[in-house]
Amino acid sequence: MSESATFEMIARHIRAEGPMSLANYMTLALTHPQVGYYATRDPFGAAGDFTTAPEISQVFGELLGLWCAERWQAMGEPSRIMLVELGPGRGTLMADALRAAALLPAFRAAIDLHLIENSPTLREAQARSLSPTQVTWHDTLSALPEGPLLLIANEFFDALPIRQFQRTAVGWAERRIGLSPDGQSLSWGLGASLPAMPELPQEAPEGAIREICPAARTIVADLARRVSTHGGAALIVDYGYTGGSAGDSLQALRHHSPDDPLAHPGDADITAHVDFQALAQAAAAAGAEVHGPVEQGTFLRALGICERSEALAAQATAAQRRNLLAALERLTSSAQMGSLFKALAFTPRAAPVPAGFPQPQEMQA
Repeated sequence: MSESATFEMIARHIRAEGPMSLANYMTLALTHPQVGYYATRDPFGAAGDFTTAPEISQVFGELLGLWCAERWQAMGEPSRIMLVELGPGRGTLMADALRAAALLPAFRAAIDLHLIENSPTLREAQARSLSPTQVTWHDTLSALPEGPLLLIANEFFDALPIRQFQRTAVGWAERRIGLSPDGQSLSWGLGASLPAMPELPQEAPEGAIREICPAARTIVADLARRVSTHGGAALIVDYGYTGGSAGDSLQALRHHSPDDPLAHPGDADITAHVDFQALAQAAAAAGAEVHGPVEQGTFLRALGICERSEALAAQATAAQRRNLLAALERLTSSAQMGSLFKALAFTPRAAPVPAGFPQPQEMQA
């Protein structure tokens, strides 16, 4: 489907029902089964719109696979365990994780692989990357069987639909998306003033913007309940903030360049920064023990990314070595992905602290 088909679908919706919330706009533009961005393309890599950590370095996925192996050992090495990924992209991360998992043959043999993915295009790419591994796909997390699991979510939560609110002279109002006067483009507007909400501080200055992601809280609560009830762990890696508000963090990427989030619905990746504090609170409220968030650079260095990259570089050509060390810098440097990206995990409350996260005494120090 073309970009115009996505715009026309959104425009028809607005003409019939009035301006829509940002959450509804993101849902339609990104995940509509016929015209949504993820349903119609492979957006990853140089030929797509953005590049994620697994595409930057194989070491990223390898370390996350070993992180899961450590959690499996901490669980007492059960004979069967669900290994789950939310939004697996092309399957690159999971392929690297499974290769590392093979270092512990008993862990690799225990894995039942489950992927949460509703894009037919990306499912095909995942099947190619992971062949001959048997994979069970699900459209939603709720379709996953009950049982112990180890779950990875890398750059999944940033694409979930958010709601935006703006402080006006008379209170908070939700930002809404309507049609421009000529009907040929989309524009921002505001709904009616809202009653008080805990997430919307009344002392905020006029013009302030706050973002809320109800879908993220729901998913994390479900994951935390599963982990607390059946055992295992969940690991979330994404870009975002840990306290307060990021303000207006909505952004779009098209052909690896910033784009107006309203300009090309269905033909651009639309995301927002993740509120890690909200995720941690949702997980704790559902009964899990929360670890982190910690900066991605800190997390990966604790898992051994420097040592693994250097070991690979020692056996590489000069060009390969430059690429490996550039990837290491990109993933860990505070000037690149190392600080903006965070890692958050949750486990049952009696479980040992996972690798890569500070022990209680380290946090006190």
